[in-house]
Amino acid sequence: MAIESQQAPSVETEVEKKAQGADLSAEEAVHLDPKRWAALLVLLVSAFMDLLDGTIANVAAPSMQRELGAGYSAIQWVLVGYQLAFALMLILGGRLGDIYGRKRMFLVGVGGFTLASLAAGVSQEPWQLVAARVVQGAFSGVMVPQVLSIIHVTFSDKERGTAFALHGLVGGLAATLGLALGGLMVEWNLFGLDWRLIFLVNVPVGLLGLAYGGKVIRESKAPHALRLDTIGVVLATVGLVMLVYPLLQGRELGWPLWGYVSMIAAAPVLIGFVLWQKAKARNDGSPLVELSLFRIRSFSSGLAVNMIFYTGMGMFTIGWTLYMQVGQGWSPMRAGLTSLPFCVGAFLTATSSVMILVPKFGRKAMQAGAVVLVVGLASYIWVAGAKGAEVTSWHIAAPLFLVGLGFGTVATPLPLIVTSEVPHKDAGSASGLVNTNTQLGFAIGGALVSVVFFGGLVANTGSAVDDQLPQLRKDLVAVAQLTPGEASTTAKAYRDCATDRSGQKDLQVTPASCTVAPLRDAKVASVLSKYETEVRGDSFADSFQTLMEVFVGITVVVFALMFAIPRKLRDEAQGQAEGTPAEVS
Repeated sequence: MAIESQQAPSVETEVEKKAQGADLSAEEAVHLDPKRWAALLVLLVSAFMDLLDGTIANVAAPSMQRELGAGYSAIQWVLVGYQLAFALMLILGGRLGDIYGRKRMFLVGVGGFTLASLAAGVSQEPWQLVAARVVQGAFSGVMVPQVLSIIHVTFSDKERGTAFALHGLVGGLAATLGLALGGLMVEWNLFGLDWRLIFLVNVPVGLLGLAYGGKVIRESKAPHALRLDTIGVVLATVGLVMLVYPLLQGRELGWPLWGYVSMIAAAPVLIGFVLWQKAKARNDGSPLVELSLFRIRSFSSGLAVNMIFYTGMGMFTIGWTLYMQVGQGWSPMRAGLTSLPFCVGAFLTATSSVMILVPKFGRKAMQAGAVVLVVGLASYIWVAGAKGAEVTSWHIAAPLFLVGLGFGTVATPLPLIVTSEVPHKDAGSASGLVNTNTQLGFAIGGALVSVVFFGGLVANTGSAVDDQLPQLRKDLVAVAQLTPGEASTTAKAYRDCATDRSGQKDLQVTPASCTVAPLRDAKVASVLSKYETEVRGDSFADSFQTLMEVFVGITVVVFALMFAIPRKLRDEAQGQAEGTPAEVS
């Protein structure tokens, strides 16, 4: 591991001697980096800033659309453009750190992210905001892999668990607090900035990260000179675009045939990428992805668990937001504050799982977390079904707390497990793969939301309306003073409107069936308002129940796959000293 340091010459000479032809041990790296905990603070704040932007923009989307006069497709690109650029850059960004220096690429990522945030915050046209978000996502893809790789090469084996625990905690908090913070910023409209503040707040944080990070983060890179694999970059980018873009945009585009063709055609492109990586490794030893990593059991099995788990979490987080904000009609701030029990649960297990539970009980601790997660989901399914449109934040507090406990126990140790036996020279590449794997899981989860949640929403809405119709006809006659024949005609128009609205891609759009004459009468509208709120809450609750039932099935699969994770992973320091593995998972 090459190191740029300001240590005394005698120390540098000793390090150079030890570094020739081999990585430094973790303990030696610690002695060279007395500022490692200060560096970790910078890394975690930067990671929080990036992960927050992945969720916070969703809450502010309606405000952006209103102020900029943007179409629905443009706002979708504000959200999807960030995700797509982020996913595409992760593998390349990780390898750039191995080649050119992880500290250097981290600072490049933070600087570019900060400038793009400023550009997004001052955008005056929809296309400007879309462009800024794409650039922001791309620089996030450069910055984020460096966080895991710097942690991996900087801390000793014992300290690395604590560092990864804090990283997992930050990730969980950012994913959930994005809803609350976004809602607060938009609702309070501080300084009259409205949605712009969610981007502009990144600017001072990014500038502090650049100034402080440059002083406390130690440089590291692969010990042997690597070359950038440009053909590998092209193949990986094309393959991922063909796979991820249809997943991200499938529902908005109506799941066109070309989307399925693109996803199927991605397979030979990615196979070609793998074959090229093998040839590249034989020829000059500088592949974009070191395929030998997949022969490490902890790496390959951990990645499998990670992607399937985050497929379920992607379903849950997106469906949960729809359920609360659209189905129940809660404000962004209330929806965000409702997430606090999840945050508390994740906080309690994020650190303890890596520092205590997993080191002591191994993969059994993670499997216990999966069981707790299933219990939380099952209780949430019961509450959603029993309360329907009458559900309150207090009703779902206990289920969310259990889901948070399970999430923290399962998710937090995964990056440590996946990278535990990765050579320091491939830390950046491995970190890029971990993050790409996570983003792919989220993309698949988002696609499943379209199939599972929205696929059943129209039928659930029709069923809920049918249950209302007998009483609705009576109320239309008694309150709106319609004749029985007019009441039946109006009730049918109401059913058509409700089912058509639930099938809209943009749930803010009013379908033509909702503007017919029988529904425009003021007395009729006053009667229907209560029924509309109830049917929306009930139908969304039914769809969310189905989504969580699928997530329960995914969690059971995750539980079973955890048996593939080694019971004992190699502890680097002890393994070098004694030649034996140490219990860490």
